Amino acid sequence: MWADLLHPGEKETGGFMRKIRQPLFIAGYNFRLWRGNPRILVTFALTLIMSFLLTDKAVRFAVDHNTTMQMVESFIWSFGDSNSILLSSVLLVLLFADMPFLSSGTPLYLVRTDRRTWITGQVVYILAATTIYLAFVLGSTIVLSIQQSFAANMWSPTAAILGYTNAGERVAIPALVKTLEMSWPYQSMISIFLLMLGYTSVMVLLMLACNLWFGQAAGVASVLVFSLYGILMQPDTIQLILKLPDEAYYIANVIIGWLSPLNQATYHMHNFGYDKLPRLWQSYCIFIGLSVILYFASIRGAKRYNFSFTGTDG
Repeated sequence: MWADLLHPGEKETGGFMRKIRQPLFIAGYNFRLWRGNPRILVTFALTLIMSFLLTDKAVRFAVDHNTTMQMVESFIWSFGDSNSILLSSVLLVLLFADMPFLSSGTPLYLVRTDRRTWITGQVVYILAATTIYLAFVLGSTIVLSIQQSFAANMWSPTAAILGYTNAGERVAIPALVKTLEMSWPYQSMISIFLLMLGYTSVMVLLMLACNLWFGQAAGVASVLVFSLYGILMQPDTIQLILKLPDEAYYIANVIIGWLSPLNQATYHMHNFGYDKLPRLWQSYCIFIGLSVILYFASIRGAKRYNFSFTGTDG
C-alpha cells in the first residue's frame, strides 16, 4: 500500500492514477480508525435516538388515525424542517470531533505525499462520512416507520390529513401543501437528502478550515456561530426583532431564503414556480461553491499548520 503513496516525482508512470488513489487511501485510513471507536458508536446511537424521537410523532399520528404512510414520508416530514436539520448537523460534529484527523499514520502520509494531497484525502473522508451519516438517518426513519408504510411513489392518506387540515400544526409535523402539490415522495426525499448533504458538508468543511487556520477551539466556535446564524436568520425571528408589518413578511422571507444556509437546506423554502425564493438547483450550486471555497481555504491553512503528533491515537 505504501508504494502507492510515493510522491509523484518518485515514479515515472501512473502519476494521474496515483493522484487519485492517494486521497482515497488517506480517506480509507480514517475510516479504519472507526473500528472499536466509542465516539463513533455514541454518535450513531444518538442519531438513532434522534431519528426515533422525530419519527415517532408521525408514526403515532398514523396509528391513531388508522392510516398508512409512504415509507420515506417520516424522513420528509422530519427533515423538511430547519430545526431538525440543525439538530442532525450538530450531532454530526461529534463524528468529526478529532479534526484535523491526526493519527499515527499521518506523518508517513505527509512524508510520502504532500499537504495538498493530505487535505484532499480529509475532504474525501468528510464527504463520504457525511453521506454515510445521512444515509443512516434516512434508513433509520424508514425502519422505524416500516410497519405503517408502503413503497409506492404516492402521498399517503396520513400526508393528506396532515397537509390539508390543521392537524399538522397541532402535532408539530411540517407536512406542507406546497410539498404535496409540487413533488412526489421519492423526489422530495432525494432533494431533502442532497440539501442536507450540502448544508452539513459546508458546516464541517468550515470547521476544518477554521481548525487549520486558527486552532481546534476556533473550529468548534465556527460551528456554533454557523448554527446560531441559522437560528437567528428565520423569518419569524426577523419579523419579531425588527417588528416588521405583515406586508413586509414575504420580502423578509425571500431575502432570508437566499442569505441563510439553513433556509437554503430547508426543502419548502424554495421556489417551485410561483415565488422568488431560490430554486433547488441554485441551492445545490451555492453549497457546492461554498464547499470548493472552503476546500481551497483548508489547503492554504494546511500549508501553515503546525502539526503535532503527541497522543494522536488517544
